[in-house]
Amino acid sequence: MIAAFLEWVQYTGPWSALLFGVAYIPAAVLLMPASVLTLGAGFVFGVAKGTVIVSLGSTAGAAAAFIVARTVGREWVAARLARRPALAAVASAVENDAFKVVLLTRLSPLLPFNLLNYAFGLSAVPFGTYVLASWIGMLPGTIMYVAIGSAAQSVAAVLSGNVRRTDGEQVLFTFGLAATVVVTVLIARRARRALSAIVRSP
Repeated sequence: MIAAFLEWVQYTGPWSALLFGVAYIPAAVLLMPASVLTLGAGFVFGVAKGTVIVSLGSTAGAAAAFIVARTVGREWVAARLARRPALAAVASAVENDAFKVVLLTRLSPLLPFNLLNYAFGLSAVPFGTYVLASWIGMLPGTIMYVAIGSAAQSVAAVLSGNVRRTDGEQVLFTFGLAATVVVTVLIARRARRALSAIVRSP
């Protein structure tokens, strides 16, 4: 399905960016992993444009899941959280410092992204705070995945991870990507430690 979408969206002209961004909304609501979609954005649009599209699209998807949790899906989300103490703890901690907790969870790979959208929907975090902190916190990971996808030569390469460039391009890309990955990992580690301290505190 992802492969067909990536092939199709390349021929939709000026609507391609909008359609690609909108695709993140059902992906987030239906709990579908969007990492391949993000890699595909790098392949189709390049790093700069792909980052903008994914950043806006993934934030819109996170916002949509949040709204579902606060309205029609409240009981279903509450039942899921009951089986995941870590998510429930984060949803509880957000009441003390909403922006910081949301930001740290987005920077850290500690918790599942899609379920976290729903968990925050049941919390007391204001919608605007949630959206802003999510947008900022997701940027490092977005840039990293889009950059990886931009190195692919075909849709099949995006899906398989087979990336080829000339020697010169590969050297420059490797250094740039390595720097991006290192920064992202360092940020994630610091966020994970800070988040753990907040969740453990009374």
